[in-house]
Amino acid sequence: MTTDSKRALRARLRAARDAFVAGKPAPIAVPDAFLARLDRGLTVTSYVPIGSETDPSPLARAAVAAGCVLALPHVTVRSEPMRFLAWETEAALEAGPFGLSQPSALAAELRPDIILTPMLAFDAKLDRLGQGAGYYDGAFARFPDAWRVGVAWSVQQVEDLPVDPWDMPLHAVITEQGWITR
Repeated sequence: MTTDSKRALRARLRAARDAFVAGKPAPIAVPDAFLARLDRGLTVTSYVPIGSETDPSPLARAAVAAGCVLALPHVTVRSEPMRFLAWETEAALEAGPFGLSQPSALAAELRPDIILTPMLAFDAKLDRLGQGAGYYDGAFARFPDAWRVGVAWSVQQVEDLPVDPWDMPLHAVITEQGWITR
């Protein structure tokens, strides 16, 4: 698939997600399978949704209640990898590139055990299509043992996605309709 066709696919998927969210879907519920993976001291990375991205806060709250440590993505420039920095749920966030809300650059960098991941689309093989900057692809490569959980709306599931050699599938996806695993 060419860069132009991926760009067109992303635009189509973003429009479908925006239209779906305009209908005010139910929020995601925390599945028992996710709760079963949580353990005191694990680091769970979450994110602050941008636009029509699915809000992972119910999962983040469940992680905190289980004694997990939270981290959020921190991005500086495109040439630098995304880092996951510690975040206390009431701590102020700073504006980052691409519309991100992120912890202060002075926060501790953490190694994730569970990565909650935004996306534009996913398929039955749990391949994921992101925004195209490659930040999560890089994080998955840096932390291959982390459990990768996509957070999406059901409308974001497609029949098949183009996969590049560096793409790593998710372990699970949570939508407003439930929990999906391979």
